[in-house]
Amino acid sequence: MENIRLVPASLHLCFEEGTIENDAFMKEYYSLLTINDNPLSVWLKSAKIRKESEQTDQVLLTLLIDLHNKIDTLTHKLTSTAPLHLPLAFTGIIDAIGHEHIALDTECLEEGKRYYGRVDMPTFPRRHMALFFEALSPKIGKIILMHEDDENDWSAYIAACERVMIRQMKGHTHEY
Repeated sequence: MENIRLVPASLHLCFEEGTIENDAFMKEYYSLLTINDNPLSVWLKSAKIRKESEQTDQVLLTLLIDLHNKIDTLTHKLTSTAPLHLPLAFTGIIDAIGHEHIALDTECLEEGKRYYGRVDMPTFPRRHMALFFEALSPKIGKIILMHEDDENDWSAYIAACERVMIRQMKGHTHEY
């Protein structure tokens, strides 16, 4: 197996064997991106680009967008019989991540098989990130497809995990 650099993390993963040829998985893959890019989020991004939001409190705008997303989710649950997300066969914990890899805490993958997964990202606003990955071993998966916007957030999350790891190695963690 190739040299893989991973940092400790703890992320919830729902997954199932599947490829990009599966229409249901691809539909959810694209819908998760559009959930994160609702009209309010798109407007805010364009306002930032045009520098129209410099006079506005960014935290307040982010909270407003998160509230908008939660109302959309509640509306969907109340008005639709279709689930918001596909029910996937397996759940697991990702205990280490890299820019192109994930490591699960248990041996539940079948080497060489491809999977569709949905990661619950502990970012603000909280959201789900869709990805396709191939099992390199029973615990290690190589990410083969992820949205570009999600890749940026994934990389930022890896950097945050690395900072925590470095602080722990230096002994600068504080226990509360």
